[in-house]
Amino acid sequence: MEAFWISLGAIFLAELGDKSQLMAMTFATRYKAWVVLTGITVATTVVHLGSVAIGGLIGDALPTTAISIVAGLAFIGFAAWTLRGDELTEEESRKAQRATRSALIAVTVAFFLSELGDKTMLATITLATQYGWVGTWIGSTVGMVAADALAIVVGRMLGRNLPEKAVRYGAAAAFAIFGVVMLADAFL
Repeated sequence: MEAFWISLGAIFLAELGDKSQLMAMTFATRYKAWVVLTGITVATTVVHLGSVAIGGLIGDALPTTAISIVAGLAFIGFAAWTLRGDELTEEESRKAQRATRSALIAVTVAFFLSELGDKTMLATITLATQYGWVGTWIGSTVGMVAADALAIVVGRMLGRNLPEKAVRYGAAAAFAIFGVVMLADAFL
């Protein structure tokens, strides 16, 4: 359960202000919310399963102290990445707008491709080096889907008047705190 809750919280925060939330809002303006959430869930489930597999292999191969140091530095890096912000490129926005065949397939493929190498994937790999793979996988998947669901709901309610800077700074602070705690655990 510890892996589940930590992963859920970390990935939820990582997703705040991420381009995936922008994609979710864009798709939700064109398709039903349940179709968008189903596509996000399928893509996230697959990407995060691969992420925890990679994290598990790395975790078994490296000593615990080294993993804690790398994980702490990674989370501090995620904080800086979050401060920098993510934006939906023109091409990604056009793809979201013109997908007309199967909405579910379009959303699933778009999210799958956008998550490869994204900070939530890297954070899931990092978490899997420290915690059990099943809890990390389920927690990270639920955290990402919940954050994107929130983006859809809030986006529909508030339009484009989201407090993006406040969300970005809050998520960056949380990542920095996770990183400092992991580094402290490694050295104490």
